[in-house]
Amino acid sequence: MTDTARTDLTPLALPVPDDAASWLQERTERLLTQARDAVDALKHDAPTDALEVMRRWNEVALTLTNLAAPAHALSELHPDETARSCGEDAVQQVERLRTGLSLDRELFDVVDRLDPVALAETDPLAARLLVRVLRDFRRAGVGSDEATRERLVEIADRMVRLGQELGKNIRDDVRSIKVTPSRLAGLPQDWVDAHPAGEDGLVEVTTDYPDYVPFKMFADDAESRRRLSIAYENRAWPANDRLLQELFGLRREYAALVGYESWPDYDAEVKMIGSGAAIAEFIDEVAAAAEDSGRRDVALLLERLQQDRPEATSIDRADAGYYSEKIRQERFDVDAQQVRRYFDFTRVRDGLLDITGRLLGLEYRDAADAVVWHPDVDAYDVHLSATGEQIGRIYLDLHPREGKYKHAAQFDLQAGVGGRQLAEGVLGCNVGTGLIEHDDVVTLFHEFGHLVHHVLAGRGEWVRFSGVATEWDFVEAPSQLLEEWAWDAGVLRSFAVDADGEPIPTELVARMRTANDFGKGSDARTQMFYAALSYWLHAEQVPDITARTKELQERYSLFPFIDGSHMAASFGHLDGYSSGYYTYMWSLVIAKDMFSMFDRENMLDPAMAGRYRDRVLAPGGQKDAADLVADFLGRPYDVAAFAAWLAE
Repeated sequence: MTDTARTDLTPLALPVPDDAASWLQERTERLLTQARDAVDALKHDAPTDALEVMRRWNEVALTLTNLAAPAHALSELHPDETARSCGEDAVQQVERLRTGLSLDRELFDVVDRLDPVALAETDPLAARLLVRVLRDFRRAGVGSDEATRERLVEIADRMVRLGQELGKNIRDDVRSIKVTPSRLAGLPQDWVDAHPAGEDGLVEVTTDYPDYVPFKMFADDAESRRRLSIAYENRAWPANDRLLQELFGLRREYAALVGYESWPDYDAEVKMIGSGAAIAEFIDEVAAAAEDSGRRDVALLLERLQQDRPEATSIDRADAGYYSEKIRQERFDVDAQQVRRYFDFTRVRDGLLDITGRLLGLEYRDAADAVVWHPDVDAYDVHLSATGEQIGRIYLDLHPREGKYKHAAQFDLQAGVGGRQLAEGVLGCNVGTGLIEHDDVVTLFHEFGHLVHHVLAGRGEWVRFSGVATEWDFVEAPSQLLEEWAWDAGVLRSFAVDADGEPIPTELVARMRTANDFGKGSDARTQMFYAALSYWLHAEQVPDITARTKELQERYSLFPFIDGSHMAASFGHLDGYSSGYYTYMWSLVIAKDMFSMFDRENMLDPAMAGRYRDRVLAPGGQKDAADLVADFLGRPYDVAAFAAWLAE
């Protein structure tokens, strides 16, 4: 039985860790051959029935997705470097074939003769797929001359390789500073206990999150915080500077060859925002809206810094996290070190599963038969609570290790297709194994939002619309919405307890929420700096990335540039999000509007959660995002809820 014709809905059989490289190599060769054979059959013996053509197209897409998804996930998460390299090679080969198919005029002719309007009378979703396939061919440059098509293939292949190399450099470049034990003053005792001095009498502090985040928040020593900040922002520099310049140049060339004025215009065409110019306008609009509250935030931070350093005239991000915590503690009576004692990792993980299960009508069962790539990984089968039907399998890979992806993300392992195969995905994060920060809890809820979206939207026929398949500037909205449950006292008290079993006090959560509002203006401005960086580095040729980074930071962020830093080199979103990092804030506008439908006094209301699950998550990409949201809200989305939140 082939990978695209499974009818038993058994989960994907992953290899034991030592066999991963050979498994990926064999799978790559077999599925690429299968896809090529299916394409040849479609080109040379195309059905006359339009619906059958699209079903055959779906088979090719499913085969390639079944190859690419686990290859990409293992390339980022597997502990064996050879397996990671084999995963990267598989992704390169899949993307090379996809590029070739998108420029294949014979294949284009097969679908170009079909009529989407007529097909819609038979199968509206098949017609929706056809419209998108035809758009893909046009955007790929299928109508170009042979020399141009050859160049487009070269560019596409090189862009994939550059993206992988950029990510690998960030993943592998773990930097550190060494400090004397006396410089650990202010840090939580459990953190100090986990970082004994070495033979040289010094303590090593790395740029991995479980070290970096607490140190930036709590370490009293300003010099050490600054050293660690610069080390963190300089990961993958200078190597990634050259790679980024090449990538940006290739993207600009690609867009021009297929008829667009800029890469942002090319990229935005298939997003809700529609055009590159609209991205720049949106960035400036949000920056202006956050101006007053952001400057109030920074003024408070500077005032608090001046209590320790009267000569200070500005505050940058090397100090901002530390003094934000001081303000939350002193003005709002929120001590993050006291807060973190309620968030034991294991309890948080179990609570996350319990809350999302109750909210969305899901049951997570230990997947005893699952083969995992590292002992830290947990696997669960996902069932519908109402019927017991299994709809997916999830893997939680939540702790840092050498060679692993350094941020937090959801990775597909397998696209769900109704009656064919289960939706499977991985949560890849980098939180500690003991007490964790509340920010880590919010991150886990956020990323889990992607994971349940992937699983719940995996029961349709067409792989193109499976999982998180909406416009890219909407995909963060469901995850940002789920973050709200990480701030609700009733939700948190169900799993956030201290060592004595006492749940987190309701009044403490209320103060946490109030304290969290401090900084949202300056945070919004920082997000717009990141968005502007991703936009302008693609929209114009930049001779010096660091110099342009400094210019944009001074324009949009309310925190000055740190001399000696090169943050663009480690800003991994410049690959995946390219010119579209604005999407986080765009999605937040929609998330705040959707959250307005929920009763804050009854956050686990099954009726509203079920409506959201069925109308926004489960359809996947079967409708435009604006229509999904309107189905849920009963009206088009607007900015009122976001504006009210920002102004609070």
